[in-house]
Amino acid sequence: MTPDELENEILSLEDEGHKRLILVFGEHPSYSPEFIADCVKSCYRVKKGNGEIRRVNINAAPLDVEGFKVVKSSGIGTYQVFQETYHKETYAKYHPGPGPKSDYLWRLNAMERAFEGGIDDMGIGALFGLYDWRFEVLGLVTHALRLQQVCGVGPHTISFPRIKPALGMNIELPYEVSDSDFKKLVAILRLAVPYTGLIMTARESAAIRDAVIEFGVSQIDAGTRLEIGGYQEKSGDQHLDKEQFEIADSRDLDLVIRWLLQKGFIPSFCTSCYRVGRTGEHFMEFAIPGFIGNFCTPNAMLTLAEYLEDYSSQETKEAGYLLIEQELDKITNIKRREEIKSKVEQIKNGKRDLLY
Repeated sequence: MTPDELENEILSLEDEGHKRLILVFGEHPSYSPEFIADCVKSCYRVKKGNGEIRRVNINAAPLDVEGFKVVKSSGIGTYQVFQETYHKETYAKYHPGPGPKSDYLWRLNAMERAFEGGIDDMGIGALFGLYDWRFEVLGLVTHALRLQQVCGVGPHTISFPRIKPALGMNIELPYEVSDSDFKKLVAILRLAVPYTGLIMTARESAAIRDAVIEFGVSQIDAGTRLEIGGYQEKSGDQHLDKEQFEIADSRDLDLVIRWLLQKGFIPSFCTSCYRVGRTGEHFMEFAIPGFIGNFCTPNAMLTLAEYLEDYSSQETKEAGYLLIEQELDKITNIKRREEIKSKVEQIKNGKRDLLY
């Protein structure tokens, strides 16, 4: 996209209430570290009313150490590089080259270079369906342990998308993952790496997301459009001729928020850890023993209240404040409860961006 097109996309996303984005870049040589950094700065720069992007994550090709330093300087959150498959022979089959993506070890070691370049929040993932899902789960867990051992910091997120139909895709997939095994692999990942955010994408249907989120998924997307310029079109139609792959859950943000509320989850737009320095090793000190919840729950309620005031439907607003009241009642520390209550009231009265 041109800079103007990117700005219009960001404005459209802010109109819906989004505060966190992930920018996805391909392997094209035009996507230099400088280009990525400029896109990130554009996202932070564009504001509309109470709309602003507070955290930009990146999914892009592996860089060298100097490239990661450039991207880090733009203020990114998490940098994702998915291995696609940890099975080396399968990797070679689907990435025969020429080109940098054919280098299995260059991709595998990307997160260690990112850490050396100053990026201490890293996301890993595998594309399930290329090889046996059990092997890929072991690959992800082993990779997580390796990052802990070498960097002192495990992955901030783990992603586990299943391969889906895509334009021009005509390959045999003998290792497609069933719904039953998909549920199993998510549960295994949650037990094996309990401190890490698990990301389930809108590749999965609403029914599957409804079931699997109970197994410990902590991050999802909503209202996702994959075609270039898709957020400006304001159309519910899927343009498969322009999309990278098929989206199965096409519900808009408000519907997804209401769905989560009805299940008893607190939808969170929180970006506080990145903005107050709770990243990398500091974040792990809170996350691994589970103390991070002392920050997550209050910030989830505060950012949800912002969304309810600025963007939600009336039905979602009523459901949201009902859940916030229920969550406040669970806080046994009276001083803490009253402090959070006070901040919610401030948000109702027009204050924004109250961090906890």
